[in-house]
Amino acid sequence: MKEEQSNSIVSGSEALIRSLVAEGVDTMFGYPGGAIMPVFDALYDHRDKVKHVLVRHEQAAVHAAQGYARVSQKVGVALVTSGPGATNTITGLTDAMMDSTPLVVISGQVASSLLGSDAFQEADVIGITQPVTKWAYQVRRVEDIPWAISRAFYIARSGRPGPVVIDIAKDAQVNKCEFKYEKTTFLRSYYPVPHPDKEKIAEAAKIINEAKRPFALVGQGVVLGKAETELKLFLEKSGIPFASTLLGLSAMNSDHPLNTGMLGMHGNIGPNINTNSCDVLIAIGMRFDDRVTGNLNSYAKQAKIIHFDIDPGEIDKNVKTTVKVLGNAKTTLSMITELINSNNHNDWLNKFREYDKIEYDKVIKQELFPENGGQIKMGEVVHKVTEATGNKAICVNDVGQHQMISSRYFKFTQSRSLVTSGGLGTMGFGLPAAIGAKYGAPDRTVCVFVGDGGLQMTMHEFGTILETGVDVKIILLNNNYLGMVRQWQELFFEERYSETHLKNPDFIKVADAYNIAGRIVTERAELDDAIQEMLNHKGSFLLEVVVETKGMVYPMVPAGGSVTDVMVGKGEKV
Repeated sequence: MKEEQSNSIVSGSEALIRSLVAEGVDTMFGYPGGAIMPVFDALYDHRDKVKHVLVRHEQAAVHAAQGYARVSQKVGVALVTSGPGATNTITGLTDAMMDSTPLVVISGQVASSLLGSDAFQEADVIGITQPVTKWAYQVRRVEDIPWAISRAFYIARSGRPGPVVIDIAKDAQVNKCEFKYEKTTFLRSYYPVPHPDKEKIAEAAKIINEAKRPFALVGQGVVLGKAETELKLFLEKSGIPFASTLLGLSAMNSDHPLNTGMLGMHGNIGPNINTNSCDVLIAIGMRFDDRVTGNLNSYAKQAKIIHFDIDPGEIDKNVKTTVKVLGNAKTTLSMITELINSNNHNDWLNKFREYDKIEYDKVIKQELFPENGGQIKMGEVVHKVTEATGNKAICVNDVGQHQMISSRYFKFTQSRSLVTSGGLGTMGFGLPAAIGAKYGAPDRTVCVFVGDGGLQMTMHEFGTILETGVDVKIILLNNNYLGMVRQWQELFFEERYSETHLKNPDFIKVADAYNIAGRIVTERAELDDAIQEMLNHKGSFLLEVVVETKGMVYPMVPAGGSVTDVMVGKGEKV
């Protein structure tokens, strides 16, 4: 452990803020309350070092911290009170756990003498949060605050990142202790990064060198491991085509010549179908989620599987591997690149391009460049927005049809440019995550795509925008439906549209009440001008686009189907 500050006698709350400063925290998101009030009082004297963003709901505090962490390469921090304040963070913690986002969530707690007495706003925060965190710890003694914070940040950011909860009793916040901060660099029995096995890497290299139809799957582990450069060198030397998971999309440029698109239920046709045609499948920092694999009984049975991952728990969990390569991708990719032959697989890559043509003719052309008039398409809005930003913006999205559409058609030219709720699929994620992303990358344009359903789950965060003046560009794709559920009802429930139609408010008026500029677009001819108005506006802007009422997201692999069962229209398969 490395000592960071000299000794002094301070309150527990002061020790907490000093500990956060020692960890490099410059921004956090939260909401005050009785059991955390001493910490907010201490924060008052440190406003020059730590900016606190006052959100309107504790769930939003965690989502904002997620957005901040995902784009900044730092640990996101949220500060909440006891009882309902802490329990309101559970959705965000679960989301962060599933998507490997480093967070430290600090909650106030009733005084230690009242624990277990059902005191006002008492909740068993540790018992509730342990299943959805890397570590959850309750501080009852003031002396333990610096120690707990030091461990929390080390655990949150090391190895496979994730959320940590520190629950601090109120008496620990007000009592005094001698302050000394030591950064944690090692914990006994905790080995966050496995040591690479050179024999396994050599075995994997041999298989890759002998492959005729190798295919790489790129996941978020590349981004979390800061291995983008190493990935590029590996792919370009080997000539291996690759596709990305949802969370891995911005690890490589969208227009890279070896890039074949996105994997999964609404991914591109070529990557999905050719998963079952490759002879070697190389998974890099991804977990073989069911949305990627479809039916495991028919997934890549013909291929040798090489799995690169930092988490041993992911190896053989869903897909049985031929060779496992444990370690940080930055290290293991460098090691294997030295052993592989320079190669190209142009004939194999052309198999993907053949499917690209089919997908363009069957889906993309009509989605991005509709020729027959009609209502505005979701895809054409996304395409025009990314083009107008020079493909340099951060894309944040909520959950639903617009999430899949914006992830498919937004173009990425630098890493850490997509912020989305992958594993948990949390409606309401988008707006607060965009606010956090803007604080994490203040010099970049942040565009958040939301649906009319998800927006209303956290629309109270318009208040945070009013409070802070933060600049996010909100693109509401409004079809007056819970669109993804409606799509499933159309395809699989005989068009029985049960409780998916929404009667919505005047969103522009609501935004105006929060001093957020806005414009509604109902005609295609207005779209380009409206997008420019949004991007040129200084401050947040709500662009509401009325899109086709019953738009569909294709291609689609039905849930539980094989990755080769790709739908390109209702009743139409490739």
